[in-house]
Amino acid sequence: MENDNLNKLWEVQANCSLISPKEIIRKAKKQRNGQYTSITVMTLTVVILIIYTFYCAFNQLNTFNLGLILMTSSLTFRIIIEFYSLYRKEKQLISMTQKTYYAYLKKYYKTRQIINYAITPICITVYIIGFYLLLPYFKEYFSQTFYNYIIISGVLSLTVIISIIVHSIIKEQRFLNQLNT
Repeated sequence: MENDNLNKLWEVQANCSLISPKEIIRKAKKQRNGQYTSITVMTLTVVILIIYTFYCAFNQLNTFNLGLILMTSSLTFRIIIEFYSLYRKEKQLISMTQKTYYAYLKKYYKTRQIINYAITPICITVYIIGFYLLLPYFKEYFSQTFYNYIIISGVLSLTVIISIIVHSIIKEQRFLNQLNT
C-alpha cells in the first residue's frame, strides 16, 4: 500500500503534539505485518485441516467430523475477522487527516480489544474442543506412538498459534496505551 497520499495530507497540516505521521505509519505497517503473519499461520492450519478432512472424513456425521468442523470453522471465523479488520483499517487510512486518523486508531484498537479478549478465546476454546473430539478416533485408528505424536504436535501447534496471537495482542495493547497517553 502506498503512503504517498497519507504523507502529503499530513505534511500540509500544522504541527501538533500527536505522534509523528512517520511514527504512526511505521507502527501501522509493523502491526499490519503481524496481522498478515497471524492470518498466514491460521490459513495454513485451516488448509491442513481441510486436506485432512477430505482425506480421512467419513460419510456420516460423528464426533470426529464434528471435531474437524469445529476446528476449521473457529480458525476460519478468526481469519475472516482479521481480514475484515485489516481491510477496514486500510480503507480508512488514506482518506483521513492526521488528527482524524489518530482518533480512528484509538477506536480501531478498542474494537480490536473486543476481538482479542472476547472472540479469540471463544475461537481457541472451540478449536480445543474440536481437537479433543478427534482424540478417541486417533487413539483407536493409530498406533500409540503416532497417537502420542499427534497429541504432542497438536499441543505444540496450538501453543505456537496462541503465542502468535498473544504476542499480537500485547503489541496492539502497547500501541493503544501509547495512543491514549
